Amino acid sequence: MARDMTPVLKKCRALGVEPAFLGIEKKKSKKKTSDMRKKKSEYGIQLEEKQKAKFIYGVLEKPFRNYFGKAQKLKYGTTGENLMILLETRLDNVIFRMGLARTRDEARQIVSHRNVNVNGKTVNIPSYSVKVGDQIEIKENARGSQRFKDIVAVTGARAVPAWVESDLEKLNGKVLAVPTRDQIDTPVNEVAIVELYSK
Repeated sequence: MARDMTPVLKKCRALGVEPAFLGIEKKKSKKKTSDMRKKKSEYGIQLEEKQKAKFIYGVLEKPFRNYFGKAQKLKYGTTGENLMILLETRLDNVIFRMGLARTRDEARQIVSHRNVNVNGKTVNIPSYSVKVGDQIEIKENARGSQRFKDIVAVTGARAVPAWVESDLEKLNGKVLAVPTRDQIDTPVNEVAIVELYSK
């Protein structure tokens, strides 16, 4: 599978994304990037918002376009809001939101390595779409590992969104509701992405 090997912090600077949104505790550069940037065209702004969303959620172009197509077909909400909800309810993102991984990249790896059960069954597809009521847990044979002790030490103080619940002692959680756009703190202008794809 294709992977973008650009250093994460370099890409954060290029897109103007705070590393904290990726679960990375790194102080922002003191350089004023806004002063260094050239004025962007409308298309440039729209393209950057799409790149930002793809980067934050770790989604490549073809799957991202598929998410947009699904968002258009949903009969409720706006296309932009639906797109953000579809990205937010990916299994790897939910693992990250619950504090069961330090970053979305780590969450993807945890899922791919078959360490996650959804409703008692192993799921190893990071893009798996969770539903309301889904019970998510780290497999019993992985719970005692040093890795998860280290993860909990880092994520223990992290706020968990209201649409999920998480028990870091038992390394499990539950999806309580479909997130609303107000509950998604991702710094992306989804309206610009819709405008880009509508051209």
